[in-house]
Amino acid sequence: MTSSKELKQLVKEKYSQIADQTKHQNETSCCGSACGCAVVDQTLMAEDYATLNGYVADADLGLGCGLPTEFAKIKPGDVVVDLGSGAGNDAFVARAVTGETGKVIGVDFTERMIEKARLNAEKLGYNNVEFRFGDIENLPVSSNIVDVVVSNCVMNLVPDKVKAFSETYRVLKPGGHFSISDIVLVGDLPTGLKESAELYAGCISGAIQQEEYLRFIQQAGFAEIEIQKNKPIGLPDQILQPYLKEAELLAFKNSEVGIFSITVFATKPLANNNAAKAACCGENSNCC
Repeated sequence: MTSSKELKQLVKEKYSQIADQTKHQNETSCCGSACGCAVVDQTLMAEDYATLNGYVADADLGLGCGLPTEFAKIKPGDVVVDLGSGAGNDAFVARAVTGETGKVIGVDFTERMIEKARLNAEKLGYNNVEFRFGDIENLPVSSNIVDVVVSNCVMNLVPDKVKAFSETYRVLKPGGHFSISDIVLVGDLPTGLKESAELYAGCISGAIQQEEYLRFIQQAGFAEIEIQKNKPIGLPDQILQPYLKEAELLAFKNSEVGIFSITVFATKPLANNNAAKAACCGENSNCC
């Protein structure tokens, strides 16, 4: 079985390659994984950002599976964190809403992606968009300072999703929220697909059951959990054939197993008034 450390290294290597590919190359591979899969429909997972304010073509590598910024309820002046920010696509769209009074922080653990995102920000002259090297399981962001977290087809690549959602909860202010697009499953994938490290990097075998995904969010402490968008992903035979025998392929296609792109919204509850006073003032409740 591939370890968490090995999976992270695999993802880092693949996405370092992706950083130097074109949007077209990434869209016509397994979620940009460069895994040697046959060419597939460009709309298999990625969605079109081109009509959104703030869209920067040089930052769009075609790696997403949704449009989380479209659903994220970002307001002018907000502090926004983009988990797995890549070349900066979602960060720049978020910045178009936060404006000059807000701040956008992108976090990615692929050095080449950070370099590319910083170069894009410099070209645009954005002083309130920064990109930090770091792991989503241990975010380089202070606690309770973020209004909105967004992420696009990244959490499925994180081995410890419980820790990742816990970190998301930590950095958000009480009353803050996230909107995250991701790949989830309904039903069990065939063993060949589950065990494929290449498809893990390509967003498919790294996905978990939708029910479990939502449970991790709830266990982290989030409330008002809502699926904002649900889109089925149909995998063509070219992707499935290297991992499934003919009989397995037929059984899979006739099963009720589904792969979906979902966009999930959830809030960090406001602190209890008494607890908030205690944190602010200690035992002197008259100071607040």
